[in-house]
Amino acid sequence: MFCFQCQEAAKNQGCTIKGVCGKENDTANLQDLLIYNLKGIGVIASAAKAQGAATPKETGLFVAQALFTTITNTNYNEENLKDWILQAQKVKKELFESMKDKVGSNLHESATWYSDDVTSFSSKAQTVGVLSTENEDVRSLRELLVIGLKGIAAYADHASVLGVEKDEIYDFLFKALASTTQDLSVDEMVGMVLKAGEVAVTTMAALDEANTTAYGHPELTEVNLGVGSNPGILISGHDLKDMEELLKQTQGKGVDVYTHGEMLPANYYPAFKKFVHLKGNYGGSWWHQNEDFQSFNGPILMTTNCIVPMKNKNTYKERVFTTGVVSYPGTQHIADRVKGGSKDFSGIVALAKTCEAPEELETGKIVGGFARNQVLALADKVVDAVKSGAIKRFVVMAGCDGRQKGRNYFTEVAEKLPKDAVILTAGCAKYRYNKLNLGDIGGIPRVLDAGQCNDCYSLAVIALKLKEVFELEDINDLPISFDIGWYEQKAVAVLLALLHLGVKGIRLGPTLPAFVSPTVLNVLVENFDIKLIKEADADVEAIMQGR
Repeated sequence: MFCFQCQEAAKNQGCTIKGVCGKENDTANLQDLLIYNLKGIGVIASAAKAQGAATPKETGLFVAQALFTTITNTNYNEENLKDWILQAQKVKKELFESMKDKVGSNLHESATWYSDDVTSFSSKAQTVGVLSTENEDVRSLRELLVIGLKGIAAYADHASVLGVEKDEIYDFLFKALASTTQDLSVDEMVGMVLKAGEVAVTTMAALDEANTTAYGHPELTEVNLGVGSNPGILISGHDLKDMEELLKQTQGKGVDVYTHGEMLPANYYPAFKKFVHLKGNYGGSWWHQNEDFQSFNGPILMTTNCIVPMKNKNTYKERVFTTGVVSYPGTQHIADRVKGGSKDFSGIVALAKTCEAPEELETGKIVGGFARNQVLALADKVVDAVKSGAIKRFVVMAGCDGRQKGRNYFTEVAEKLPKDAVILTAGCAKYRYNKLNLGDIGGIPRVLDAGQCNDCYSLAVIALKLKEVFELEDINDLPISFDIGWYEQKAVAVLLALLHLGVKGIRLGPTLPAFVSPTVLNVLVENFDIKLIKEADADVEAIMQGR
């Protein structure tokens, strides 16, 4: 194996024996082979499009879902990954058969390779993985693109669940995957990466449309951190449709529902507030789940990433249910909904009724719900605070949380920022500081939580609106700095989106991505002034000075 797609890559170079995330060697290889087959689908679809033929939308959705299942902490199940590879070959073959008069026979090997011998998958994977591209800079640009595509694919899948799909997103997935099989110039590859940023913005906008149309705009909300006396179900991940169906199926059953990790922002949506048995949020970000899931006592529903391997001392595996693209050996999987129907969570509800109530971890409340609509409703108040000097700086501290001790940096920055600075956040990065008592500025909380990682779109809309209000030519002229924590591939898509929007001077950490070669890093530094986070004191001083 060789995997360097997440921030935990061994020695900040790559995992070669076993993933720091817990992914086994064969699991990583199977994911590589799945991506190889997706590239083949992209080759065929792109060749067909060049001849004026459109690829079916369901093929685009399949590619998005298959990319999604390879995101860090999503699929640890080798048998399930083999099924994905077989499915990908079936999709690829059907696409080719329907387009062969358009695409011809001179295709890249990823489009023509087939095997139903699953015992051969691992050996084949070793010839088509990341290191099969020998040139370091070409490899860096190709993998930066593929990793960004995984984030785009995740958001596209979420949007599709709620009925919002865009052909241009799927077409770009095809084109971008196909481009990684071609000998392109550096400029062409950089252009494709930047195009991924544009498509990431389109995709996050589509998901924002899907979420807000279905559930209303997030609003200022106090979220309970304590527990009730009823047995509970803990829902983690990101999928709001799963949240909706679980709440409906548990209503009146004597079972409470709690959010965990990136599902916390579900509490901000008006449509979910009518469910009195939605009790609040339990625990912290994804990497605390070994402890959080153990003490919760009831069943856990993992709707998307991030699931992590269980420790030997953990006894909650029999209480874990997965669904969608998530798969973990030995857990129960909830099948996808049939068209027009709902997923069946009755097994989870039945188990919950036999369990004890959750063990209380903490008490109190946290405030969130500051997506674009809520913040823009406060626009006059915010603008007055900036003009009066009450707010000197906005600091976007969005992105991911993670296990490394170096991430204490983000807590230190939040604590050390002057009281005239406001933190804009989205994603699980907020768990480093969202429970701190940082106060407010004239009634405006100093931590404004927009929601999940995809809600970084809201932060971008807010920034663009402020640029308009202050009649500025450039987003970088705003009193706003970006101090981003990253971990996995969705954060990379968000980063590329920010670059597309012209944001410069982004601080990134706790480490720079291992998949970015020195040459590619120089391109990012020269064109976008990308910076590595340093010490909290020094960075806070620079941030407040607009550097």
